[in-house]
Amino acid sequence: MIRKARIADVKELHRILNAFASEGKLLPRSLSDLYTHIREFVVWESPDMGEILGCCCLHIVWEDLAELRSLAVLPDRQGRGIGTALVRTCLDEARELGISRVFVLTYEVRFFEKLGFRVTDKQVFPQKIWADCLHCTKFPDCDETAMVLEIKEAGRLHDQNGSSHVL
Repeated sequence: MIRKARIADVKELHRILNAFASEGKLLPRSLSDLYTHIREFVVWESPDMGEILGCCCLHIVWEDLAELRSLAVLPDRQGRGIGTALVRTCLDEARELGISRVFVLTYEVRFFEKLGFRVTDKQVFPQKIWADCLHCTKFPDCDETAMVLEIKEAGRLHDQNGSSHVL
């Protein structure tokens, strides 16, 4: 079950995200940062145990641009469509808000390509660089791949080949 994150989820999100950060798969997130941005997160909660199995964040960067951040699914639950569902939920929200482009900085290029994202140059996102990247420990030697998805019309996403996908 996907739902908006709650304040009570912050410590569990912190644990999950920082476990991935310790492996170099995500950037670490502080408790303070998570409390500040909790309204941007969606979580996948197991209906039977109420355990958070994954999360994703949609961060608005500019009037026409948002970033997917902090996509994480517990290792023993990966490969079951949870990550895809979390991303699609965030993309639905972006579309509802009137955002025309969503980008991600990732090590999981194949995963995002399957969702219609295409590789792009980080330099096309100056708002991101000035707002966040300058403060990152990896700056200026970021090893993540920038990818973007154009949201061209309500209810439809267009992949790099121009194929249309209904959400």
